[in-house]
Parts: sequence; C-alpha cells; structure tokens
Amino acid sequence: MPLPSHLLPTTVVGSYPQPDWLVNRQMLSKIVPRTRMQELWRIPAEFLEQAQDDATLLAIRDMERAGIDIITDGEMRRESYSNRFATALEGIDLAHPGEVKTRSGQMTPVPRVVGRIRRTGPVELRDMQFLRANTALPAKITLPGPFTMGQQAKNEFYRDDEEMAMDFAVAVNEEALALEAAGADVIQLDEPWLRNDPEAAKRYAVKAINRALQGIRIPTVVHLCFGYAAVVPGASKPTGYSFLPGLADSIAEQISIEAAQPKLDLGVLKDLASKKVMLGVLDLGTDEIETPQLVAQRIRAGLKYLKPANLIPAPDCGMKYMPRAVAFGKLKALADGAAIVRKEIS
Repeated sequence: MPLPSHLLPTTVVGSYPQPDWLVNRQMLSKIVPRTRMQELWRIPAEFLEQAQDDATLLAIRDMERAGIDIITDGEMRRESYSNRFATALEGIDLAHPGEVKTRSGQMTPVPRVVGRIRRTGPVELRDMQFLRANTALPAKITLPGPFTMGQQAKNEFYRDDEEMAMDFAVAVNEEALALEAAGADVIQLDEPWLRNDPEAAKRYAVKAINRALQGIRIPTVVHLCFGYAAVVPGASKPTGYSFLPGLADSIAEQISIEAAQPKLDLGVLKDLASKKVMLGVLDLGTDEIETPQLVAQRIRAGLKYLKPANLIPAPDCGMKYMPRAVAFGKLKALADGAAIVRKEIS
C-alpha cells in the first residue's frame, strides 16, 4: 500500500492490549519474557492460533476505527516483543536457559547460545500475511533488533558478543526480506537495549543494525526506549538518550523514541536532523486519556526541532500493558491531535 501522503501521519510502536481471554494479563504485567512462556496463554494449544487470529482482527479494527494511518497487527501472537523471534533460531538451547542482568538490575532467564545462530525458516511471515489480508491501510511489522537480542542472550559459543550480534543481524535480515515480500510497508527493529551497554553500542550496534536492514527497499525504523511504563516508572527514567546521536549513522530512515512519559528534553532531536522521527506523544504511564489538545501541544513541541515532513506522531511504547478501552481512547486522541496540528500547518 502507498504510505500516507499527508503530513504528520500517525502510527503505533507495535503492540496493542491482548484480551484477557487470550493471555493471563496479571502474569504478563510482572515480566517481559525473554525465553518462551507458554503458561501465559489461556487457550489450549490446538485452538491458540485461531484465538490469536481473532485477537489480531480486534487490534486491526481498533486501530482503523481510531483513525491511525499506519497500523500493525498489535503483536497479539507474542509473549514479548523479542522472545518469539529470538527463540525460533538455531543455536539456542531452549531447554536450558541462561541468565543475564536486566536493565533494572534483576537476573532474568534468557536464551542460551550454544551454537551458530541461524534462521532456519519463517517466524513472523504468517503474521504479516494475515495483517496484509485483513487491512487496506499501510502496515508495519516489528522485529527485535540484533543488538538487543545479543544483550538478552547468554553467549556460550561465540568468540565475542559482536560476532554473535552480527549473526543475529543476518537472521533478522533474512526475515525482514521475507516480510517485505509479503507486503510490509514499513519494517521496524526494536532496539531498547542500546542504552543498556552504551560502550558496546558505540562499537558495533550501528554495524549490526545496518546488516539487519541491508537490501530492504521499504522505509525502516529503529525503536529505542527507556523501558515499559507498566514496569519502569516515569520518575526513574532519564530525560535523555545516551546513544541517540549514534543512530544518525544507521541506514534506517526513521528513529522511534519515547518522549511523553520520561518528559524527554526534545533538544536531542537536533541530533537526528537527517532522519524522520516517530515521536512518542502519548504517556502510557497513566490510564488517563489525553485530550486531542494535549496531544497537539506535544506534537507542536516536537515541531520546534523537526520539519513537519519528518515528524510521525506515535504513542510511547508498551501499549500491550494498558486496558484496551484506555489504549483505544489514547489512539483516538492521537489521531485527532495530529489532525489539529495538520490543519494549522497546512
């Protein structure tokens, strides 16, 4: 589908609330799984795919009804943004996970790498085909980024983490090419762990991201954030990104950042003058639904640093943790707020 031609096209980061009948949301709210967590699903295995399809249709229709311009499938089939893809690759010992320290300092189970990382078949291809078959709107699909997957794995095979990240990048690239062929209009890499180890990020993150996006002809996005609002309170979030300027050197056309909840100092946007920016203008740390006027105000703040053609209004990340009625209300406010500013600048 052609991407919207109007200014300030709205989109989502990726996820949308999964229904209570599909997942145990109580359990989900306590953890971002890195390994498989089948006990999260409320539906018996033989009916799970059908139930995930139905939940995906709900997410698609909600985004369409809210007036969002570029939608996703809501990531209904995923336990987290990264674990479904990361655990589908060869070279991972699923039966015996490793452990790493999370960004909040807790130890968490992660994929243990015991052999060469390889993609042996499609992981999200059916997701993209289903999304494309069920909407006429431009459609985006997300993949975990190679740097983040490397940070979330226990390396017991590679000489160093850079070598491992580069093999993750090859696997992501093979999947991304298949998703593009299946009708994706935008492909996004989720790289929230760029902040976790800025030194390693400086050494090889852009190299890995560029390898993952090699040969992709549609617009590509790199998303980074400070952690889900449901898990990380806004008060504990920094007001600036340590690795943002480095991403100016990536081949991604767009950079996606969370800005509303952490009250980001938008001066950092000057570092990204060469990119389009997906700017988080919905605070997911509160169930209060923004007014369109407040959303418009946050978009105008971004326009002090970005040309209108380079700003894509979006939520902050982690929408899957919200009540669905709240998420829908916030997306509607996003679409209406963007329309207010669009009218002002046109």
